[in-house]
Amino acid sequence: MAVLLAFLGASPIARGQSHSPPSWNEASASQAGVDSQAEAELQQGIALTRQSRFQEAIPHFLAAQGRVRDEYAAEFNLSICYVATNQFPRAVQILDGLARGNHANAGVYNLLAQALIGERATQKAFLAFQQAVRLEPKNEQLYLLVAESCMNHQSYHLGLSVLDAGLKNLPQSPRLYYQRGVFYSFLDEPVRAGSDLQHVAQLAPGSVLAYLAVAQKALLNGDNPGTIQAARAGLDKAPNDFFLLSILGRALMRIGVSPGQPEFQEAQAALEKSVAERPDYWVSQLALGKIDIMAGHLDEAIAHLQIARQLSPATPAAYSQLALAYRKRGNRQEAEKMLEVLAHLNEQEEARYKLAEPGHMAGYLGSQELH
Repeated sequence: MAVLLAFLGASPIARGQSHSPPSWNEASASQAGVDSQAEAELQQGIALTRQSRFQEAIPHFLAAQGRVRDEYAAEFNLSICYVATNQFPRAVQILDGLARGNHANAGVYNLLAQALIGERATQKAFLAFQQAVRLEPKNEQLYLLVAESCMNHQSYHLGLSVLDAGLKNLPQSPRLYYQRGVFYSFLDEPVRAGSDLQHVAQLAPGSVLAYLAVAQKALLNGDNPGTIQAARAGLDKAPNDFFLLSILGRALMRIGVSPGQPEFQEAQAALEKSVAERPDYWVSQLALGKIDIMAGHLDEAIAHLQIARQLSPATPAAYSQLALAYRKRGNRQEAEKMLEVLAHLNEQEEARYKLAEPGHMAGYLGSQELH
């Protein structure tokens, strides 16, 4: 949930904006006639949210609703938790109310756009995004957060529109160019993707983002040695970067490594570290599941592949690899279940392809190497 973690910066509590409540303690709350228990619930909810424990935070915010000094803080942070736990209609209801009231700020519209993307209401999402841009056109994070939400929900064309708008207002942003390059790669437009990724290296030479862009471009071009070289160089600067670790692990797998080889061990270690740094990045979970199958660690493989399946249920590779792992473990019944789901997904994809739904098939480019 990187989008939501980053978005906590828009919370009045997290950012300490002028309308945030003064620091709270039980004695001052009692003197002011405030419900001290409700205020404590609010603070506990905020603490849990900052730790990404969104589901645990929800009951605390619900207990605080209507009983605290800063109702906006309770409502906004509750909506963050609802988006994080895919309870999009509830988030939309709260955020719509805030937008219609006295809190029609860029943070509310930004999170509303993310919630609407989760509901697949793309036109409404873009309108909410435009309202956020109108209020804070130079806020880079605004564009990145909505774009990442588009990526998470395979709304690639909407994501491109978001990033195009961002680059009009921030034409020298390497982060926006990088993100747009990634979107172009998912839409099977390698020339445009390569151009944007190259621009990143020019705008931020020597940065971790530049190494990431070079690695991504090499991966896109099938240049595995170049990918490995760039990823290793980037990891020298940022050894815990989950995305560089994922790219390195997948590139090493693509050169045909086998258990027992140093490169295999390097790939496995990189993917394990990537998953440890970012458990919700399904691409690393999927790749680690595959490498665990190769190593004969079937229980571990199934655990990682099930996580990948939950995080990205429309990704065929998760089911094909699960079928393989179950079959190797002798569980033919579960293997058949996975193959049935895979066949259903393939039928859906074929139907969409015949309808020429733009950009849909390209959404699986990032995981093709994992089949």
